[in-house]
Amino acid sequence: MAEPRLTRHHRARLLQIWRSAGWPCRDGIEIDLLAAQWLCVHTTPEGRDTLRLTAAGIEVLADARRRGARELGAHDRLAQKFAEHLMRAGRIVWRELSLRAAIDAPPTGQAVPEQPPTVPALWQDAGTGHAAPAGVWRIARPDLYSVRNTSVEAYLQPMVHEVKATRADLLSDLRHAAKRQAYQWLCSECHYVFPVAVARPEEIPEAFGVWVLHGSLEDGHFEQLRPARHARCTLPFAVWLALARATPLRSDSDIDCAQALLGDAGPGRS
Repeated sequence: MAEPRLTRHHRARLLQIWRSAGWPCRDGIEIDLLAAQWLCVHTTPEGRDTLRLTAAGIEVLADARRRGARELGAHDRLAQKFAEHLMRAGRIVWRELSLRAAIDAPPTGQAVPEQPPTVPALWQDAGTGHAAPAGVWRIARPDLYSVRNTSVEAYLQPMVHEVKATRADLLSDLRHAAKRQAYQWLCSECHYVFPVAVARPEEIPEAFGVWVLHGSLEDGHFEQLRPARHARCTLPFAVWLALARATPLRSDSDIDCAQALLGDAGPGRS
């Protein structure tokens, strides 16, 4: 008999049973798990049937954890490597910020992510560069958010870089148009960053830039295959506040490369 294909629903049920007393649901998923011998039925002294993971079922969960740890590790290392690339280019970089963004209201009948709160006066201030949002609010969590290291607001050029270590992760992200729209609302340019073998540039929406990693995470190098579409973006006060409360990444060296280019202080200078 062929082993049933393991899906995320099967893994989720195995994990639920592992964490619980094992009361059966008696549905199709449990039939698959029992047939694959990842579960077994245990009868209590009182005559009640419960479910327990077999050694094979525990190995399925352990394997999923190992694969998840490898993918997470690769994602984090790729994000850190590209963050260092941005910092060397003179940008200030934050990781995994939670930023509030406005997106268009979904079509009638679709779920609304979050109802818009009362619009404060700051959104109606022409100096912010944003009109009062007409749609709904969404919390965006970009992998990398960066601005230029400048004291001139017009030169900040805020950017979002979404890092994808695997093709499955990239394709999953591309299915969420509202997520991409939230990123675009927060910055001037949006980019995807992934290993060169993960996808082709034409698979990425045209408005997004494409960076690829050639080689390994240890000694590979990045190449920009396509620039992002640039749009004017003046950061609203809410984003400024989020950046002020967060801690940007620091490079391995405590010396600011941009300031180091100015040279050492000469006689009479401090």
